[in-house]
Parts: sequence; structure tokens; C-alpha cells
Amino acid sequence: MPSGSAAHGPYVLDIDPKMAGWDRSSLRILELEPGGVHTLVTGECEWIVLPLTGGCTVRTAGDTFELLGRESVFSGVSDFAYVPRDDRAQISSGAGGRFALAGAKCERRLPARYGPAPEVPVELRGSGTCSRQVNNFAAAGTFACDRLIAVEVLTPGGNWSSYPPHKHDEHVPGEECELEEIYYFEVEGGGLGYHRVSPSRQGGTDVLAEVADGDAVLIPDGWHGPSIAPPGRTLYYLNVMAGPGEERAWLIRDHPDHGWIRDTWRHEPVDARLPLYTAHPQTARPDTAHPSPGPEVTG
Repeated sequence: MPSGSAAHGPYVLDIDPKMAGWDRSSLRILELEPGGVHTLVTGECEWIVLPLTGGCTVRTAGDTFELLGRESVFSGVSDFAYVPRDDRAQISSGAGGRFALAGAKCERRLPARYGPAPEVPVELRGSGTCSRQVNNFAAAGTFACDRLIAVEVLTPGGNWSSYPPHKHDEHVPGEECELEEIYYFEVEGGGLGYHRVSPSRQGGTDVLAEVADGDAVLIPDGWHGPSIAPPGRTLYYLNVMAGPGEERAWLIRDHPDHGWIRDTWRHEPVDARLPLYTAHPQTARPDTAHPSPGPEVTG
């Protein structure tokens, strides 16, 4: 979905289950002018307000959260606010900015909460030219939501991430869970990256796309990856996921032709350019060969 092709009302990007043709995952990108105010009616969805640039104030029926935000997605980890279903939130920004609203249709109404930037686990994954940084702000094991899973991934110039290609489009107990996924891209300094989705079933999703600032890729099914950063430019993407399973988990299966790459990571150092920045670093784990639930499985 090229930048601007899914604009609607106040949103420069507005992906909801109806337009995506699926059941749960949503993503909106809100741009506010200095002094701008926007009202978010949550309906059946839980939402996270995540600053991409700038800061904002989020007021719900009973809480007020001051988000310091950041200069850009390439400059640091951001704080964020969780807004529950069946609520109304006012988002205002004195200096203006751009804000991601990551949502998922859910059943439980959890309390509104503030997510401090220093508590976001920052993880280094892969090694060598497969090295990348994952900001696990709303991964399954790090921040409580009913259905929503969301992380940020930063890939240094020339590297591959979302690799090996993997999928999560069917329920296989203990091995794979069904999740709809949105990738939202930005490229530091402009330029183009590339993203691949290949079919995991007859007639399944088949996409090879150039991606630039503001582009999104919807993944209802299929092997997704790699995401390729252009030389000299860091590639950023925001992953938003949700699924029908009773357990909020992130279980994937690697493409059988490419999973071998994980075994090579233990013999190579992590890219020296990483971390691009830190908040609460976790130990880099380049030797992960078998994904497991929680924040550490992919990206």
C-alpha cells in the first residue's frame, strides 16, 4: 500500500479489518499540526498511541498521559500510551508530530496505562548482515494487551531482516499461531527498501515491493521476509499483529529452504553499528535456532 493510498479523514494511513479483509489488526498514522487535537473513539479495539516524531498528551475518560516522544524513529525509543476498548481518547500536541495508532479488535477491557521508554526491552537479533534491532514495546511477553502485539525493527543499511522467511498463518499447537500482520515502513534519509512475501498455500499472498516512507504491506498469510535495507540507509518498520487464538503468543515457522541461516549466526558477530540506540538493552542472541513464544521470535 503506497504512501497516501490508504489515507482517510485525519489519517495519512488508515488500515482497519474491513479494508484489509481480515478480522482484528489495525494501524492508523495520525499527523497533528502544532496545537492539533484529535479524538480517538476506540470501539471494539484496544489501541497503543506510539509517537513516531514529536510528543503528545493522551487523555482518556480517567487518565492523562504525557508522552515525551522522540525526534524520529531513528533517534531513540519512545514512551507510549495504552487505551482500552469502549473508551474515548483525546490526543493533542503543542509542537505537532506524527503518531502511530496500533490497534486490535479484542474482548477484554484492560486499564489504560503508560509505557515508559526506559522499560522498553531493546534486543539485537541475528548476526553479520542479518543483524537488526528490535524494540519490544508491546511484544507478547513485555506489555499486557488482550490481543495486540506490536514491535519496532531497525535494520542497518545493506542488511536483511525478517529473515529467514517465516509464517504465522495457521494454528499448529506449540509450533505456530495465526496472526494478521501489518508492516509500516520508514527509510532514514529517504530512499527505497524491499520487502518480500511468498505464498505458503495455493493462491496465497505473493508480493515483492519497493518500500519507502509511509508505505505499508499487509500480510494475511504467506512466508514473509526478507526486508532489505538499502546501503547507507537504516530501514525502520513497525509490526502490528493480532489473531484469534486464546493465547496471545507469537509462534512462527521458518521457511524450510532458508531456516539453516540461523545455525550460522552463532559463528558471526553482531553488526558493530548496533544498537543504534538503547533504552533497556537485552543480551544479543545471534545463535537462536528455534523460535519460541514471546518477544524474541523474529523481526
